[in-house]
Amino acid sequence: MCGIVGLLLKKPSWDDRLGELLVPMLVGMTDRGPDSAGLAVFATTPTTSTKLSLFQLHGAVDWAAFMRALASALPGEHGLHDSGRHAVLSTRADITAVKQHIAATCPGVVILSQGHRIDLYKDIGSPGAIAERYGFAKLVGSHAVGHTRMATESAVTPAHAHPFTAGEDFCLVHNGSLSNPYRVRRKLEPLGIHFETDNDTEAACRFLEWRMREGDSIEKAIDKGFSELDGFFTFLIGTQDGLSLVRDPFACKPAIVAETDDYVAVASEFRSLAHLPGVDTARLFEPQPRTIYSWKRA
Repeated sequence: MCGIVGLLLKKPSWDDRLGELLVPMLVGMTDRGPDSAGLAVFATTPTTSTKLSLFQLHGAVDWAAFMRALASALPGEHGLHDSGRHAVLSTRADITAVKQHIAATCPGVVILSQGHRIDLYKDIGSPGAIAERYGFAKLVGSHAVGHTRMATESAVTPAHAHPFTAGEDFCLVHNGSLSNPYRVRRKLEPLGIHFETDNDTEAACRFLEWRMREGDSIEKAIDKGFSELDGFFTFLIGTQDGLSLVRDPFACKPAIVAETDDYVAVASEFRSLAHLPGVDTARLFEPQPRTIYSWKRA
């Protein structure tokens, strides 16, 4: 059992409230996922540089030394915003070279996400503690995807927490379990797609992002997923311009949507939506099985 939440703000005037509105949604799912939690936030406008969300797996990290080493190895324009073991690196250097440098010189630092809009945070612990640790309430953006995890099939580590990412500006959270993730891996690994964990959700994330890189729309990629991904699932997907939601053909895992003129909000249970302004007059509905819902920022 896990909890998923998502929020897309339809009006730029609301963007400063994204974190404020989202934290109670995430904390409201604590009973469904007390082991770990994560949040992917999408900026209102893309940056011209590439952003990497970083996490130090073990102990404290000297981010100043990290930046000095990066600037020495790859001269150019780099910036870093850190919050303890988490940091967001912005760079105009060749991104492949930057990632190779990090892997070679900082084995304890992992890359959580890459893109021009996405910042990603995830850690072990209660959702409330993680939200406080990384200042989620102050985050600004157009839309976000969050998750609280109760581990059922793999270890409780920051790497196994959701959201999972692949490619650029793409993430997925999952409530449920897949029965064939290793079959999916065997299909993708010969294509050069690298897996970082044994979590079943990573297989779904990398499959769908691969289909989009092959030219499918998000809706077409999800449609192909119905024949490739076996099991029970509610998937909530974040892309650079919106959210997509889908449940398996049996709709085994819960979800509810609230939509107003100002936002679209998704959660596993209504209690995570009850605080939202105007929810009493929102259009509330339970997503139908094997039906793809997508919302984009106008």
